[in-house]
Amino acid sequence: MTPTTVRISSFFSDWPDNSHMSSGATVVGVVGESVEDIATAIEARGGRSRVGEPAEVVAAEPDVIVAVDEAATLAVARERPTCPLLPVEAGRGLRSVPSDQAIEAVDTLLSEGCTTEPHPLVAIEYDGETVARALTDVTLVTTEAARISEFSVTDEGDHVGQFRADGVVVATPAGTTGYARRLGTPVVAAETGVVAVAPIAPFATNPDHWTIGDDRVRLTVERDEGAVSLYADAADLGDVSPEEPVRVRADGSFDCLRPSLG
Repeated sequence: MTPTTVRISSFFSDWPDNSHMSSGATVVGVVGESVEDIATAIEARGGRSRVGEPAEVVAAEPDVIVAVDEAATLAVARERPTCPLLPVEAGRGLRSVPSDQAIEAVDTLLSEGCTTEPHPLVAIEYDGETVARALTDVTLVTTEAARISEFSVTDEGDHVGQFRADGVVVATPAGTTGYARRLGTPVVAAETGVVAVAPIAPFATNPDHWTIGDDRVRLTVERDEGAVSLYADAADLGDVSPEEPVRVRADGSFDCLRPSLG
C-alpha cells in the first residue's frame, strides 16, 4: 500500500468501528511527555482528548493517537493500534512532526487532509512463545561489553550466514534508517516485506549483510561463550540460551499520519 492523502472525516468513516463519530467529535488519544498543550488544542478545536499510558489509550479505541517522542511512539506501535498514529519527534524511523509544529499538526489533522503511511511490525518468538513485538529492530548482543560470540542466521531453515561478532541485528524498514544503517544495511521501504540483517562488530574484514523476508528469520547463538541478551526496540528481554533460536516474523502493520504542514 502506497501513501495516500485523504480528508480526516472520510478516513475515519472507512474504519470498521467508527462509533466515536456518532458524537460528532473526533476522539484523539495523546501519549507521551508534556501532552497537556496538545490535549488542550484538541478540545479547543472541537475534538475530544484521551490522555494516558500507551496500553490504556490504545484499548480505549480512539479515532487517532498522537504519540509525543520516540519512546511513546514505539510503545503505542507495539500495542498494534487499530486506529492511525501521528508521531511527534519520533526519531529517524518514522516521518514524524517536529515538536514545535505539533499544535499545527493537530489543527490540520482535525480540519484538513492527512497522508497515511503503513508501517510493519514484527513479533519475536523464543522458547515457543511470543515474548515481544518491535517496530524498529531485534538484537542479540553479548551481555559483557566487547565479548565475542558466534551467531547464525537462517531463512526458514536455509542457511544464510554464520559469524563471530558482538551481536546481530534484524531491522524492520523503520529500523533501517537508524542503528542498522550505521552497520551498513540498506534503507528498506515499508511495503517491501523484508528486513535487513547485519552482524555487530564482526570478527571479519568484509562482513556480509542480508535482506530476508520478514516472516522467515531465525537467529541462533551457536556457542556457549558467554551470556547473550535479546533486545526489542532497545528493551532488554533477558538472556537467550545457545542453540535455542529466536524467530522474527511479520506481525501486521499500523498506519501513520502525516499532515500537510505549511
